[in-house]
Amino acid sequence: MLAMLLAMLDNAIVGTSMTTIVGDLGGLSHISWVVTAYALATAASTPVWGKLGDLFGRKHLFLASIGVFLLGSVLSGASQSMTQLISFRAIQGLGAGGISALAITLIGALVPPRERGRYQGMTAAVMAIGTIGGPLVGGFVADHIGWRWAFYINIPLGLLALVWCTVMLKLPAIRSKARIDWLGIVLMTTTITAIVLAATWAGTQYAWGSWQILSLFALTAVALAGFIASQKRASEPLLPLRVFSERNFVLSVVMIFAAGVVMFGATLYLPLFQQSVQGASATNSGLLLMPMMIPVALVSNIAGKYMSRTGKYKIFPILGGALLTVGTGLLATMDTDTSRVVAGIYMALVGIGLGFMLQMTTTIAQNSVEMRDMGAASAGVMLFRTVGGSLGTAVFGSLFTHATAGRVPVSSGSGESTKISASALAKLPAQARDAYLDGVATGTQHIFLLAACLCAAGFVAALFVKEIPLRGKPMPPKPVAEEAAVPRSA
Repeated sequence: MLAMLLAMLDNAIVGTSMTTIVGDLGGLSHISWVVTAYALATAASTPVWGKLGDLFGRKHLFLASIGVFLLGSVLSGASQSMTQLISFRAIQGLGAGGISALAITLIGALVPPRERGRYQGMTAAVMAIGTIGGPLVGGFVADHIGWRWAFYINIPLGLLALVWCTVMLKLPAIRSKARIDWLGIVLMTTTITAIVLAATWAGTQYAWGSWQILSLFALTAVALAGFIASQKRASEPLLPLRVFSERNFVLSVVMIFAAGVVMFGATLYLPLFQQSVQGASATNSGLLLMPMMIPVALVSNIAGKYMSRTGKYKIFPILGGALLTVGTGLLATMDTDTSRVVAGIYMALVGIGLGFMLQMTTTIAQNSVEMRDMGAASAGVMLFRTVGGSLGTAVFGSLFTHATAGRVPVSSGSGESTKISASALAKLPAQARDAYLDGVATGTQHIFLLAACLCAAGFVAALFVKEIPLRGKPMPPKPVAEEAAVPRSA
């Protein structure tokens, strides 16, 4: 939980501090790479960490991922140029990939699925704290301490997590002589890198139909075909194809992909709508998501306890998919006259849906595979959530840019932007301001209409989940003498 909080807080804190960072280091034209490098390294390294943990011991790899994250934090805080910061953020991303994959895997290894529901509320609470508290901490750090502490603040929490896990985490040692699937790692990394870059650049730096984007999509297809072929021949594949033969795992991938799209899209574009159209303050931007994030934590806790007590879980992803579809559909109806209260009710429906689906989907996926594939399956679920968020954010950005095209005031020498400050918005003529707000509302409608369609697909996938009994604690073998002493008739 400490390590997961570390990764969740960092992304939100750094995002809030970006304006101050650019003011000090310059390099405004490369600012997107500070986020892209981190996301790219996280997505590409997630399955690698998960598989290496299965082979060589999850505790050692987990501690190593925390160490890599802390190293990247120290180096990022000491950056003297934007190029250095981008490079060191990639190191941070490598560590974050291990933290996200192995934390979920460790919970799966330590806690049987039947009892795992008790811990879902904690995981959801960490997500809520990171989403809400990150921007608040980032704003305070940027305004009062200096942007470098947006990275240095990770050190005490990271060291606490490192020492605590070193002393308290008890897992059996694993020594494997299996060969590492280097070809699979290269092809998987190439596939993820190409698709994330295409998703990040399409519609922003390059047009969707440009040769750059089409080449990246072609590279994705070729690398993916090569990866699938290599996994069939590898003695110890990076992402065993046998996990995709399990129906529940495939359905979990569909559900987590849809949930990832909604979560990433909502946390990015709902605050923008609230600040621009509804006049909310950007200073406390983390608080704007409370109507969505608080239900996530509460519902995850309630559903998890029910699952642990009864062993039943299929109803929750079905409810989650239905509520996500309804909630995002209602968000797609918001316009310039929608009040904060009404928007908060819609966000609460989305939050309840995410609470039912996010953590439960991971448990369903882990319960559908053998223990030897736990790390690969957990990393696979996290990978599809990350890729879903990246692809969704890219498509959402394209829809939003198209909706606001021609309606955004041009600033001196910097061209158009999809977001302007509240003070600048207030100074605009009424006609220009209304045109911009209408564009923001239209873009938000298009975003959540697409999200509702994806959530509907997740709802359909939940209907086909097979409720396999959750594994409990393994029963200790009965002593031979005791077996012999019991009559067969007994």
